[in-house]
Amino acid sequence: MTSVPHSIPHWIGGREDVGTGPRVGTVYHPARGTAQRTVQLADHADVDRTVAVATAAFATWGRSSLSTRVPILFAFRELVLKHADALAQIISSEHGKVLADARGEVQRGLEVIEFACGIPHLLKGEYSDTVSLGTDSFSIRQPLGVVVGITPFNFPAMVPMWMFPIAIAAGNCFVLKPSERDPSVSVRLGQLWKEAGLPDGVFNVVHGDVDTVNRLLEHPDVAAVSFVGSTPVARHVHETASRHGKRVQALGGAKNHMVVMPDAALDVAADAAVNAAFGSAGQRCMAISVVVAVGDAADRLVPRIAERVRAITVGSGDDPSADMGPLVTAAARDRVLSCIEDGVQAGATLVTDGRGVTVSGYEDGFFVGPCLFDHVTDTMRIYHEEIFGPVLCVVRVASLDAAIALVNSSPFANGVAVFTADGATARRFVHDIEVGMVGINVPIPVPMAYHSFGGWKSSLFGDMHVHGPEGVRFYTRAKVVTARWPEAVATGKDLAFPSVR
Repeated sequence: MTSVPHSIPHWIGGREDVGTGPRVGTVYHPARGTAQRTVQLADHADVDRTVAVATAAFATWGRSSLSTRVPILFAFRELVLKHADALAQIISSEHGKVLADARGEVQRGLEVIEFACGIPHLLKGEYSDTVSLGTDSFSIRQPLGVVVGITPFNFPAMVPMWMFPIAIAAGNCFVLKPSERDPSVSVRLGQLWKEAGLPDGVFNVVHGDVDTVNRLLEHPDVAAVSFVGSTPVARHVHETASRHGKRVQALGGAKNHMVVMPDAALDVAADAAVNAAFGSAGQRCMAISVVVAVGDAADRLVPRIAERVRAITVGSGDDPSADMGPLVTAAARDRVLSCIEDGVQAGATLVTDGRGVTVSGYEDGFFVGPCLFDHVTDTMRIYHEEIFGPVLCVVRVASLDAAIALVNSSPFANGVAVFTADGATARRFVHDIEVGMVGINVPIPVPMAYHSFGGWKSSLFGDMHVHGPEGVRFYTRAKVVTARWPEAVATGKDLAFPSVR
């Protein structure tokens, strides 16, 4: 194996921690195709120790005042903003995405921190005066305890920041298990939390693999688990953690469609399709992977998309002239290439072929150029499987009814978009489509931080979506109090069921 300069530690109890386990993983430089460092992989003892540290910290943090927590949130927000470019460089070096894309990821995470800064308002309960004579009723929301986030490689900063700012602001202690493919930014965020004044043990990072994850899912002192990743793993996380009595939100895979009506502004739609399909080399759970062209739209739309695809520059993530970087690993590259070959063999028309792309100076990088398929059918692997790479498929249908039926037949239901100039079409689409997030002339309808993110069907396991109001509810539990302050007058024996008087 190629020698690497250093190993990425855990972040436990407010400091770097090399752990006790002997196992390590390899972190690659995707553009170069070479190993750049190793990462510690936690064993059960590391996990248990981390949860114990978080549990101890919760004894104080969970009882801390809102006026104590909020200044720390504001300080953390300022530090993330100050170091946004440096965070983006860390992300780009291990994920491979271009710097502009990485900066956008940090910004969307920053928006959730800003939302969490409003936690005093978000945690306000309800109060009813004099529900009975001398009796009032009110509700409060309290933290759960130690909560866990298990997050994917494609957004190593943003997705964790969908979770831990709200969880910590609500009074919980957080254990993050990031992807072992690009873990460095998580440790850097831990350092920024400490600089912001967060008490040791409130935010922790343990790196690991499936063995680490399973220990977290089973640990008796973990109260809740948040997960983002593939559908098979999301199902496993939901079933395992639920079986061990935990609250769970597990977001799975996607196959996002973009329906283009004949009356749509086709140049706008073509721009949207290309940007949404090939940003981050297609490694987004909200990427558009299927364009559903209605009626005669395809004949006019496909040439426009192809023209834009051919203008995409592929290069290293730190190259300011590059539009799209490499895939994250060699295995990811090889899987995408197999899907492309499968599409060709199945009879789809490969309009633009990104196979064999090379980048000067980075000949060993994990690159696949953007690919556009036309005449794709719903029986093909490239249609029904989440490719998670720079592959865009065009399916042709005769009508809006057929487009809606096609989208609704998919087991995935994360995001969908419709491009049209007709309000009635858009309104009908919104009401009839069976997908959790819908865009109208917006290709990637990721909600702002003050709304919640989540799909339907096999794209979400659990009852609550991520961040926004549902994030606050997920990381807290309600308590209803009924209080009476009677005058010093005995009421005597009364065994009847209590009622309003």
